[in-house]
Amino acid sequence: MFALIDCNNFYASCERVFRPELRGKPIVVLSNNDGCVIARSNEAKVFGIPMGAAAFEYEKTFTENNIFVFSSNYALYGDMSARVMNLLATMAPEIEVYSIDEAFLNFEGCDYLDLQQHGLMIVKEVTRSTGIPVSVGIANTKALSKVANKVAKKFPKETGGSYIIDTDLKRIKALKWLPVEDVWGIGHRHAKRLTTLGIKNAYQFTQLPDLWVRQNMAVVGLRLKHELEGKPTLQMDRMKDRKSIATTRSFDKMYSEFDDLRERVTTYVVTCAEKLRRQHSCCNQLLVFVHTNGFRTDLPQYTRNIVMKLPYPTNSSIELARFVLQGLRMIFRKGYQYKKAGVVVMDFTPEDAGQISLFENSDPRHRLVMDVVDRMNTAIGQKKVKLASQALDRTWKMKQEKLSPRYTTRIGEVITVVA
Repeated sequence: MFALIDCNNFYASCERVFRPELRGKPIVVLSNNDGCVIARSNEAKVFGIPMGAAAFEYEKTFTENNIFVFSSNYALYGDMSARVMNLLATMAPEIEVYSIDEAFLNFEGCDYLDLQQHGLMIVKEVTRSTGIPVSVGIANTKALSKVANKVAKKFPKETGGSYIIDTDLKRIKALKWLPVEDVWGIGHRHAKRLTTLGIKNAYQFTQLPDLWVRQNMAVVGLRLKHELEGKPTLQMDRMKDRKSIATTRSFDKMYSEFDDLRERVTTYVVTCAEKLRRQHSCCNQLLVFVHTNGFRTDLPQYTRNIVMKLPYPTNSSIELARFVLQGLRMIFRKGYQYKKAGVVVMDFTPEDAGQISLFENSDPRHRLVMDVVDRMNTAIGQKKVKLASQALDRTWKMKQEKLSPRYTTRIGEVITVVA
């Protein structure tokens, strides 16, 4: 049996943990640079604010309806997520962290366990220990546990926040209740096509012939159908090293000078290099891109990227910074106002399995230097030790005019208690 644990309105719940007066109040959370809405509490949804809505277009709605607006506080959200996931890891033999606010638990071999009561215990313990409310869905397949979770979230009073699909009668009833567009794994395009064919709920989807699903939705769609029929086909994903690492950001304002982009791109590739070293990998290719602000139709537009094959595998910040600047020089054009840039490192090989080239190789001294830099940054604070090309006297910040305190990760921002 699998359980899917989902944190309810996670970003909004994180804000409420340290400000209990916000419970029951409408909350929205904005994206990087306060651009658009990326999270809404249930109370905010009733005002018709869609996901991805441009924040400036809804400022009047926010004000007139007393909606609390927050900038993305990823330091807080990431730390609260880690607390929830660490707690969940003690409640089952195996855990798969699916996203920042979702995790699958595997109860294989736990035949002695009363899963209905265990689900209610998870709801109670996670909420008590972290302040984050969760919903629990339990079933014999991962897709059905997603369905059960939706039932638990939709009917919290009736289910206590935990619902188990353990009979065929419950499975059919839940699938008939769930609209096909809300099924995990059915995207907008497939949902539109199925609706056109008269398939309006998940149960009707399971009644389609396997051959039709295989031909029109590929093997992924067929696996999903079998999962919804109660036939397990999706197993727990073990933690794997990533196959590519990307760091991309929109700027706080538009920039037209090469030096401004050079500093940003260097910082991005240094971040990628740090992540490479953490998983003991080296990259053999990197991609760098720049583009202008697509919303500013009054300005000339330009988008360009370049993929570079490196002469040797490396995870050295020094070497990768040199390569990425070569790429940036090739794609940079004067006369444009740039709004975003990014770096992607790809084609990984193990750190200790590199082939020695006859002509050019990574400098072995860099490994010792990078190890010292990583340890110093861990000990005294991230980004304290930088490359000179990162402009030591310059601090880049996102636009975060409504940022809440980082209660759990900054000693200077911990909550103050008056006794």
